Amino acid sequence: MAGLSTANGYTVSAAAEHTGWTPRMLRYLEEQQLVVPRRTAAGYRVYGLRELNQLRTLKDLRARHGVELEQLAFASQLRRQPELRAAVDTWLAAADDRSWIEWEQRKHERLLQVA
Repeated sequence: MAGLSTANGYTVSAAAEHTGWTPRMLRYLEEQQLVVPRRTAAGYRVYGLRELNQLRTLKDLRARHGVELEQLAFASQLRRQPELRAAVDTWLAAADDRSWIEWEQRKHERLLQVA
């Protein structure tokens, strides 16, 4: 099936050829849940118009904004995992509040001096 287009879409090789991605990268993008093609009953990946457009716009997004795939994969993970998103938001909020961090640091320094 490699490199063939079917009535329902394109195989990994054909999708790679049409979009400029390598078959290996298409598998990575699927693993990271960035672009997830349909599967046939036999388990073959089938890329339709939606996935081909996602691949093209992903390439454009990376080029225009200098975003790495790992960053996009993490952003996607944040959207899928509310607990992770909340933990990161909490950490970032605390990191942005320098006065709180400095207060906590001074508190710990005082506790260490007492001991």
